[in-house]
Amino acid sequence: MSGPPLFEENGAMTRPNIIFIVADDLGFADLGCYGGRPAAFGPVSPHIDALAAGGLCFTQGYANAPVCSPTRFALMTLRYQYRLRGALEEPINSRSKGDPRLGLPPELPTLPSLLRDAGYHTALVGKWHLGYPPHFGPLRSGYDSYYGIMAGGVDYFTHCSSNGQHDLFEGEEPRHEVGYLTDLLSTRAVQHVQRHAADARAGKPFFLSLHYTAPHWPWETRDDAAIAPSLAANLFHLQGGNVETYRRMIHHMDEGIGQLMQALRDEGIAHDTLVVFTSDNGGERFSDNWPLVGGKMDLTEGGTRVPWVAHWPAVIAPGGVSTQHCMTMDWSTTMVELGGGQPLAAHAPDGVSLAAVLRNPAATFERPLFWRMNHRGQRALRQGDWKYLQVDGHEYLFNLAQDERERANLARVHPQRLEELRAQWLAWDATMPAIPPDASVSLGYSAKDMPQR
Repeated sequence: MSGPPLFEENGAMTRPNIIFIVADDLGFADLGCYGGRPAAFGPVSPHIDALAAGGLCFTQGYANAPVCSPTRFALMTLRYQYRLRGALEEPINSRSKGDPRLGLPPELPTLPSLLRDAGYHTALVGKWHLGYPPHFGPLRSGYDSYYGIMAGGVDYFTHCSSNGQHDLFEGEEPRHEVGYLTDLLSTRAVQHVQRHAADARAGKPFFLSLHYTAPHWPWETRDDAAIAPSLAANLFHLQGGNVETYRRMIHHMDEGIGQLMQALRDEGIAHDTLVVFTSDNGGERFSDNWPLVGGKMDLTEGGTRVPWVAHWPAVIAPGGVSTQHCMTMDWSTTMVELGGGQPLAAHAPDGVSLAAVLRNPAATFERPLFWRMNHRGQRALRQGDWKYLQVDGHEYLFNLAQDERERANLARVHPQRLEELRAQWLAWDATMPAIPPDASVSLGYSAKDMPQR
């Protein structure tokens, strides 16, 4: 991961402040900058679109998993999540409370701990979803401060999780606060920038993880407080929601991101701040994943390919587009490198730094990407234009450069290529722990609730 500094000012290396924004269950084409259509109320994501226009969009970027907590394990550890028992839950659920196996082990080096060791102040505002205290928690894994939720999802107004328990915390203490959760997280992020701007200007940078729950269910805009009591027994909100509500939820998040960017400008630190925006996995039932097929829980492209936007005026030229293949853990590895962190040899990253691509979007390199899922026995490998996929025991071969919708199965046309990619996937899988029989798969709904896509 070592290399020359990304940029220099007055002959000295300057490390950026880093803000890592993660949306929850956002579809590939939900944003205007990724081809999304305007809503009835107007543009859905004008502030994120502005970040893209002033920075760099990746069109071939992926999440480490098509479901929440596994991706977050990879984000934190810079490694394939399959190495950890907790990440084999698809996803972690409230039944894991008290289980010392099902979470992010505090002794492991993490993205925030490596940056903290390098002199950064670190904070998480938003969703954790990597295990519950007393065994696990953000403050035990490298964050100096934490404000947010522990579970995979909560009501936006009551801040209660699916088991009915209060789930909004300051550190590890319950925090009771009135407000729409997306707005509360945005406000905290802005306050964090204001609080640490002076230190940043003086040479002590900050790392802020801003992990929204939007646009994850339940389907509530900031005007929907009246429906919150009716959702206490079923946060999956199977009887509600629509595309317009969903787009409003994205828009509320986008407004908060606009406020955050304005705070950076007001404090005079926007130029030297790297802002990265993405989603933890592909979209859910109201998402737009066009032209991709599938969504959350699927290893088809719609479940794993997600927006990746990087904005850093000091280094990244505006209006850029990159076709570099990458996944979540690559971005974490990049951030550690840019911040001067030093990964431990015993926990060498599986991620690959994208630092050179930020400077020159055309400087792409070969990057094989591997996935597997207990759900439906899925496996996938992307190498170059080609993708090997298995679902429910059926094997497929797609040329994604010609067929992003994965409709033209070329397995019989190119049997040798299928065999080669299958062998590569099996060789990689042999380096990962096996999925144990007690690993759980939690599905919020099925064909009895709505027709499948």
